Amino acid sequence: MNTMDNLEKQLICPICLEMFTKPVVILPCQHNLCRKCANDVFQASNPYLPTRAGSLTSGGRFRCPSCRHEVVLDRHGVYGLQRNLLVENIIDMFKQESSSSSKPAPEKKEETPMCDVHEEEKLNIYCVTHGLPTCSMCKVFGAHKDCEVAPITSIYQTKKTELSDGIAMIVGNNDRMQGIISQLEEACRAIEENSRRQKTLVCEKFDHLYAILEEKKSQMSQKVTAEQEEKVNYIRGLTRKYGDHLEESCKTVELGIQTMEEPEMAVFLQNTKSLLKKIADVSSIAHLNKVERGYENMDHYNVDFKREGKALRSIDFIQDDEDEDEEDEDEEEGAEEGEGMQTVTGTVTAAPVQPSPPSTAKSAPSI
Repeated sequence: MNTMDNLEKQLICPICLEMFTKPVVILPCQHNLCRKCANDVFQASNPYLPTRAGSLTSGGRFRCPSCRHEVVLDRHGVYGLQRNLLVENIIDMFKQESSSSSKPAPEKKEETPMCDVHEEEKLNIYCVTHGLPTCSMCKVFGAHKDCEVAPITSIYQTKKTELSDGIAMIVGNNDRMQGIISQLEEACRAIEENSRRQKTLVCEKFDHLYAILEEKKSQMSQKVTAEQEEKVNYIRGLTRKYGDHLEESCKTVELGIQTMEEPEMAVFLQNTKSLLKKIADVSSIAHLNKVERGYENMDHYNVDFKREGKALRSIDFIQDDEDEDEEDEDEEEGAEEGEGMQTVTGTVTAAPVQPSPPSTAKSAPSI
């Protein structure tokens, strides 16, 4: 009975202080409440929300009475909380066990499972060797004649006690784990807040460097973009010319195929002269401009930031005893910037090479 008493304590609602009344709902913090009690707590915490038939139907929030964890509900209110079917089943088992132990159970004519092999024999003994119920005939003549068996009633009580003890242990462990989870969540929140504050300070230190780098990057990118646009516009214009020539060539091919299918020789010969001249015209691309080899290269815009990269990679957090030195260095850097000196510079070598003009030579285009 000690085990049953301990189990009963775990099945007490913290609101009504009585055994849970179905339906039982489980909160996000893993604590359980009667749905009616949860609705009462919800209404007390949200007195101005609209109700329907005495229950809140819209979203809101309230705190768990066991751990004070805030529970946020959706538009379904407490009816959106998940039912804890495991606890409800445990309550049913507890009530059934309490009823059977407090008074002799009335004789009930229940259907006893029958043996699959001996269909007329009931499963009235338990095979300890194989761990399953069987019948007397299987023990005497069947597959379990050499096995160790025990009365099924004693095994039933033993297994039921083990299950009850396991359930009670899990329920107790769940409460302890919830306490640990709450502590860990609080530690996570503290770490996140402290980290957020320090990251803000670090970002402020880098903002000044970003401003210098962004300005320099914009200036250098504009030089590359200007030449890029000039070359791309030329290539696109040339592409359109080649495309128009290709389209004309395809039409000539279609016309040639149709002429080849002409059965009348006289008509064929009449169309051949003009068609052959047209084929000769579209076969020549001498009138189209060509692109010089290497026209697409942009390698003359070279940069070298090895020295500056080494300086940036050496940036790290300072120790507390170096704070005063950092302040002095900041003052010196500010004075140097006032004189027009940059802390981070890049060696850029850009040859004053203008984009090559389109060649009119009759060499083959680079593809």
